[in-house]
Amino acid sequence: MKQQSYVAQQFGNTASSYLSSSVHAQGADLAALHAIAQGMQSPRVLDLGCGAGHASFAVAPAAQSVVAYDLSAQMLEVVAGASRERGLRNISIRQGDVGRLPFADASFDLVVTRYSAHHWPDVQAALHEVRRVLRAGGRFVAIDITAPKEALFDTTLQAVELLRDGSHVRDYRVCEWGAKLKNAGFEHQLSSQWKLTMQFGEWVARMRTPELRVQAIRSLFDSAPDEARAYFSLRDDYSFDIDAAMFDAVCAG
Repeated sequence: MKQQSYVAQQFGNTASSYLSSSVHAQGADLAALHAIAQGMQSPRVLDLGCGAGHASFAVAPAAQSVVAYDLSAQMLEVVAGASRERGLRNISIRQGDVGRLPFADASFDLVVTRYSAHHWPDVQAALHEVRRVLRAGGRFVAIDITAPKEALFDTTLQAVELLRDGSHVRDYRVCEWGAKLKNAGFEHQLSSQWKLTMQFGEWVARMRTPELRVQAIRSLFDSAPDEARAYFSLRDDYSFDIDAAMFDAVCAG
């Protein structure tokens, strides 16, 4: 099965759980997205890998229009339903791949993505597409889990992510994000960084992780070096902390 099909299947099966997930539905980053949209005077917005639509919901009150874009038809159904319930009539849905956007050049003033890029098979190709569909001087805001600088901690994170969710590709380091944005023609800044607590039971239940894989994650954490366990603030119930970041970019030149 191709990566795109696997991602669509994985998240189609768990779409409704992401609407109510506290990790996804809350956060100061959502308020920051709203403020960015509000400061742009009714922008046309594209939300890439929209998931259950929380970024779309954050920017919609300040936007002219929002396109919620995702591989999963079931996720998009969740977004459409929640948009109606919230009275957000300027949100439309569109299904597709981030590496081949079905939009004309310079179609949007603002493109956002939140907790999605670590599933993309080719982030660099997607960023070139983002650059293409943004107008001159348009903004791109990327929010995602980031990998630690230290190789040991990086490897630990990627391993537990992949065991929990087979559609995981990679959590990128801050420096990797910077290089990719520069290569795609963006000038960027690291707006903020923070820690996210993953409540273990909710984290694996949200993705319906098979029990054998859940046991493997626990085993990996049990056998991890003390410094790795400390870095992730591993709790007795296997809950742990991971890094997240927001990048704010503009089309260079």
